[in-house]
Amino acid sequence: MLQALLFMQRNRHYILMNVQFSIFDLAAEFPPIKIIDIGAMTVTENPPRPDSYASLKAHGATLIGFEPVETECAKLNATGHAYQCYLPYAIGDGNEHTFYETNACMTSSLYEPNTALLEKFQLLSEYIEVTQTYPIRTHRLDDIEETLGGDYIKIDVQGAELDVLRGATQRLNDALVIEVEVEFAPLYKKQPLFSDVDIFMRSQGFVLHRFHGTMGRTFKPILIESNPCATLSQILWSNAIYIRNFMTLNLLTPEQLLKSAVILHELYHSFDLCALILAAYDKSTFSDLGVRYKQRLMQP
Repeated sequence: MLQALLFMQRNRHYILMNVQFSIFDLAAEFPPIKIIDIGAMTVTENPPRPDSYASLKAHGATLIGFEPVETECAKLNATGHAYQCYLPYAIGDGNEHTFYETNACMTSSLYEPNTALLEKFQLLSEYIEVTQTYPIRTHRLDDIEETLGGDYIKIDVQGAELDVLRGATQRLNDALVIEVEVEFAPLYKKQPLFSDVDIFMRSQGFVLHRFHGTMGRTFKPILIESNPCATLSQILWSNAIYIRNFMTLNLLTPEQLLKSAVILHELYHSFDLCALILAAYDKSTFSDLGVRYKQRLMQP
């Protein structure tokens, strides 16, 4: 949990300084979250992604994941968690495409790597070398029955995120929070960039909440403290978090408000937004959950 200092009230304003608690501490029951994880491969140098959902899993969450590299999909299913299932599908626009499998499976894509750009940076082209190509049939998320009713969607498909979103307009109607990897430079040839994704997401009724981590590399031959993965000035990619418009929370049902608060508190520590959402929940249900949430934030 986020480290901090204390939450105080001063002149009718709340000053956030330290928070460390689970939102599940506030009530006996919250509605369970349904997670759709597209590009679910475990990245070895980071904690496995399913661990990020541990608190949600402990309170009834279910997960349907997709990983087109079959060996990686098998590894995910081998974990044996009853709450999750992974399918070896490439999610996209429903058409057949060329799949570019690389030496580091996590960088495989439906788009061809932009080697000329990658080679300008430290330790990028070395992790995105095509080892084989083959045709692959993609599936639209809207056509997969198991994805009905997803509350939270995470998309990390190396440049093909907008293709996934365009094939998921029905599923977006149910979704409350979406994490989508975005690029600010074309790491893959002809891939859509952040601006393209952002325009589409706004057309679907979502607004950008925040970036969850910004990553890049230094231009060759510069190194920072002998770390080839360090970023100095050029941001290349990030994870963009989209939410339902906070100006129209009255359009969400009480259950949707609760689910939104759970996701944003547990996964992103967006305490101020959670307080706003729970205040809307209190207003619509005559409860005091939002009041108790702010009180809990104030505890040392």
